[in-house]
Amino acid sequence: MLPALLLFIGLLIGLCTPREVRPDAFLATAMVAAAALLPLWGTLLTGVGACAISVGLMADFNALRDVTAYSELATLAAIAAFAVFFNRLLGRRARQLVQVRSVAETAQLAVLHPVPPHLGHVTLESLYLAAASEAQIGGDLYEAIRTPHGVRLLIGDVRGKGLLAIQMAATLLSAFREAAHDAPDLPHLARRLETSVSRHTSQYPGVPGSEIAERFITALLAEIPDDEPVVRTVTCGHPPPLLLHRGEVRELQPAAPSPPLNLGMLVSDGYHVDLAPFGPGDRLLLYTDGVTETRDHSGTFYPLTERIRSWNGEAPHQLLDHLHRDLITYSGGELDDDIAALLAQRRPSL
Repeated sequence: MLPALLLFIGLLIGLCTPREVRPDAFLATAMVAAAALLPLWGTLLTGVGACAISVGLMADFNALRDVTAYSELATLAAIAAFAVFFNRLLGRRARQLVQVRSVAETAQLAVLHPVPPHLGHVTLESLYLAAASEAQIGGDLYEAIRTPHGVRLLIGDVRGKGLLAIQMAATLLSAFREAAHDAPDLPHLARRLETSVSRHTSQYPGVPGSEIAERFITALLAEIPDDEPVVRTVTCGHPPPLLLHRGEVRELQPAAPSPPLNLGMLVSDGYHVDLAPFGPGDRLLLYTDGVTETRDHSGTFYPLTERIRSWNGEAPHQLLDHLHRDLITYSGGELDDDIAALLAQRRPSL
C-alpha cells in the first residue's frame, strides 16, 4: 500500500497547496517504492498514475502551455521508465536467489540427512539451529544408523565456522556412514573416523589462508545394542550426554575422555568405552556445546540439566521443541554458535 499512499499524498499536496508547491518528490518516491515492493504490473500502474496526476494538476492550474511543467512531467516519465527497469532487474535477481537457495538447501540436506524417527528399538528426535544467517547447517553434525551391532549415534562439533567447517563435517559424516556398519566396536569406529579426518586435513598442507589442517572435531559416539539394556559411549573431547531415567537427569561423565578427532596423535592408550544402563523408556540426549554455552543478557550460561529435568515427562519431540523455544528466549534471539541435539529413547520390547 505504500506506493498508493504516496500517490495519494502527492495528489492532496497538489490540490491543496499553491502552484509553487510541487508534489513531484512524493510521486517519484511512489514509483521507486513500487519498483522495490510490487510486481511489474503494479510498477507500471504506479508510473501511469504518477504521470496522470501530474497531467491533471497541470490542467487544474492551466499550465498545459508551461514549458517548465512539461519538463517536470518528462522527469516523472523518465523515473517511471527507470522504475520499470529496476523492477525487472530486481525480479531477475529474486529468481536467481530462489534457484541458488534451492540448490543450497539440496546440498545441505545431502550433508546432514534427516534422522529417521525410528531405528529398530530406538525412537529418535533431532534439533539443529545454524548460527549463520540463511543457513540450515554449520559446523555441528549428527547421525544415527542401524547396524548389526545395534543403533549407533554420532554427534560432533567442528572447531571454527564457515565453509571449511561444513567441509570437515561432511567428511566426518561420510566416514561414519561407511564405517558404522562394519567396525566391530566403538574404539575401532573412533579410530576409523580419526583416520578419515586426518587424511582429509593432510591434503591441505601450507595452503595460504587455510586453517583446515589445524582444525579438529569434538565428537561423541554412542551404541545402543539390541540385546542388552545398556548404552556404550566413546567421548572425543565432546560434552557428556545426559541420561534421562525415571524422572532423573544425570551427566554420563567419561572415565577417560579422548582428544578430539584430528588430534589422534595424542591418543596413547586407545579409546575408552563407558557403559551405562539404558532400559526401556530411558532417554539419551546428545548435544553440542552451542547449547550449554548459550548466554542470557547477563552472560550466564544456559542451565541445560536443570531445564531438561523440568521437561522430563514430555514426549521426545515435545522435549526438543521446549528446548528450541527456550534457547531462543534465553539468548534473546541472538545465537552465536550452531546448536545440535539428538535425543534417543529405547522403546519397550513388544
